[in-house]
Amino acid sequence: MSTTALLLIDVQDSFTARPYWQADRAAAFLARCNALVQGCVAAGVPVVRIFHTDGPDTADNPFAHASGLVRPLQGLCAFDAALTVEKHRHSALVGTGLPVWLHQQGIRRLIVAGIRTEQCCETTTRHASDEGWTVDYCTEATLTFDMRTPTGSVLSAEAVTERTETVLAGRFATLVTVAQALERAR
Repeated sequence: MSTTALLLIDVQDSFTARPYWQADRAAAFLARCNALVQGCVAAGVPVVRIFHTDGPDTADNPFAHASGLVRPLQGLCAFDAALTVEKHRHSALVGTGLPVWLHQQGIRRLIVAGIRTEQCCETTTRHASDEGWTVDYCTEATLTFDMRTPTGSVLSAEAVTERTETVLAGRFATLVTVAQALERAR
């Protein structure tokens, strides 16, 4: 029985309806994400699927069930999730029952991957580290987008990712590639 689990955070079609969605970035992300998921499944590492839902349950809200977009991102490989949870906060460990399940399964190491690098993935990583889990942050299997700063300039997705890696490395997580995450999970 594996003591590692993959948390696949918010890899859902909801993001394709957001104005900041960058489809050109999705293909490379999905290739790495699929390699990570398939590697975990092959190694017997449980994969936890996490969806983000919030706001009014109306068709025009992409994070509501009524939109029909709270489903796996098109292009994500099919897999049987060990657990599927819906979260309403940035951390997947708040209000989902996920921490209880992880403890019941004897999970001590988490691999974090998904969408958005600096929001739900980073927040879950910090929270998990504070709660005592060892966290492998698989940056290459996370996705984020360009952002506008409070002063109006554009912060590139690459800069956002570098900032996230900088604040997590050696404090809250070990930065890993897909190959490294799979090797450490064995």
